[in-house]
Order: sequence, then structure tokens, then C-alpha cells
Amino acid sequence: MNAVHGSAERRPTKNLASDESVGRDSVEPIGNDVSAWNFATPGASEIARRRLLSIRGEPLFYATWDRAVFIHYEIDADELQNCVPYDLDCYHGRAFVSLVAFTMRGMRPRFGGSLSALFFKPISTHHFLNVRTYVTHKAEPGIFFMHEWLSSRMATWLGPSSFGLPYRFARIDYHRNQEHEYENEHEHEHEHEHEHERRGRVEADAGSFHFCATFEANDLGICAPGSLDEFLLERYTAFTQFRKRRRFFRIWHEPWQQVPAKIQIATDNLIHSTGRWWRDARCIGANYSPGVNVWMGWPHKINSSGVVSSASEELIL
Repeated sequence: MNAVHGSAERRPTKNLASDESVGRDSVEPIGNDVSAWNFATPGASEIARRRLLSIRGEPLFYATWDRAVFIHYEIDADELQNCVPYDLDCYHGRAFVSLVAFTMRGMRPRFGGSLSALFFKPISTHHFLNVRTYVTHKAEPGIFFMHEWLSSRMATWLGPSSFGLPYRFARIDYHRNQEHEYENEHEHEHEHEHEHERRGRVEADAGSFHFCATFEANDLGICAPGSLDEFLLERYTAFTQFRKRRRFFRIWHEPWQQVPAKIQIATDNLIHSTGRWWRDARCIGANYSPGVNVWMGWPHKINSSGVVSSASEELIL
């Protein structure tokens, strides 16, 4: 069993002194009169909110991302770039892949009220395991989903065609606490104060992934500006590619309230199956968050030259 202690920086980022935080090169401005994300500047969440709402009709969905465990790996940048259709976004030359295990609850459209929420109820709540890396397009940093497993078969039918997401079905169980009681996807316990262990079992056709994360639930805080933790957690745009169709969608939420976690991985052959990037991957740490309420945007088309269509033409769902 492999064990890694601490966060990606092996210490609680909220306690970093200002001279310890690691800066990041700024990026050039993008469209819509909203500056691109500079991780060294406070207010990244607010910038993301303005960017999302700069397009008419946003957001599309509301949801809660509950009890998230982030497990981070460092990979050779050249090797990883061969596996990704967008330019990598590196942290001082270092490239990363993260596994994110969480439960999405209560997804419903922004419009339509209780009737539309009822229509989406069969796919509103389910578990996820994402394999994501960090990319940039037109100077906008984001993530690219390399693989995703969901516990909802119905949702796996919808993700590829609408958002370009690489959904696969898996049997997923996430544990609630140290008593190892299995968590029901459709029950939500609002008291997180005493939770200090998170276990997961993901069983898919390609293999299994079992992990245990332990953490101090009362030591939550946002990531320090410019830190590696912020680079890895605070992402508000997803770029996708399904067949030859490229898309992106944006999200918004308050900054993650998170804490460094100790991670133990018992079985990971499912992750081995995702590509050659895994051969030399090195686990560098983990984070836990009790979750965030999320606005999820529409999917938008990126044309063959890499340019996003006008707002009136780009809604493709």
C-alpha cells in the first residue's frame, strides 16, 4: 500500500508566510474584458464568476460537489503532452495529473423551477472519479478530463455528446467516516466537522481503484495565492475533445475550503489503464474539501482554428 502525507506542498497552505508562497507567471488577457487568471492575484473566484456571466444565458446548471478528495501526481511534461490535445499548463515547468473523487448532488437546470429539477432527478446525484490534467487555451487556464467514471449509467450516455466528456460507468462506493459505513448517494449529512477519513472503491471494466484519505477536518482554509495547491484546485474552465469536436465550459464556485490529506492507495490498476503517462507518475500529495455549491455553464464550441464562436452561435447543447 502506498502512502503519501500532506498536500501537494506537504503543509497547510493557509499557514504559509508570504515569502514562502510560490508565484506563477501571469498570463495574457482574454476576451470579454475580463483579465485571464493570475494565480498570484487574490479574487480568482470572482474573476471566474465574471467570466462565466459575460456570456448570455449562463449558467446552465446548479449543483453541489460534495466531499472531494484530490490526489496529485507529477509527470514528465513531454510525456504528458503526447497524451493531451491542448497545451499543458505547467507550474514552473512541472506537469501534473490529479484524480478527483467526489459526489455530485442535486444537479438541476437554472431555469424551469421544480418541474425541470424533477425531470433531471434520475441523473441529479451520483459519484465521480475524474482523471484530469492542467491545460491552457488562448491564454485561459483550465483542465482537460483524460478519463471520468460515474456511478450513473444514464449520465454516461449524455456526457460525450453534449459536453464532450469521456464518461464511463463504474460501481463506486465512497465511505463517510472512520466507522467505514458506506455512504448512500442520495443522503446528505450536513455536519462535516467530525469527519476525518474518506475511503473509496471504484470498480470498472478496466480495473479497480481503492484509496483512503485522512485529514484534520477542523483545519480547513482556502489555498494560499500563488501556491501549488491553488494551481491544482482553483480551476474554473474545462476544455474537452470528443472525436474531432473541441468544446469548453466554465464553472463558478467560492474558493475551495480545503485541508491537506494523507493518502493511502491500495489498488490502482484502473489508473494504470488510462495511458502511458502513468508509467513514471509520482504521487506528491492530496487535499480534502467538504465541498462547494457550483454554477455549471453551457458547452461552447471551439472551431478548427481554435477560436471560440460568438456567444449567439456557440451554445451547442
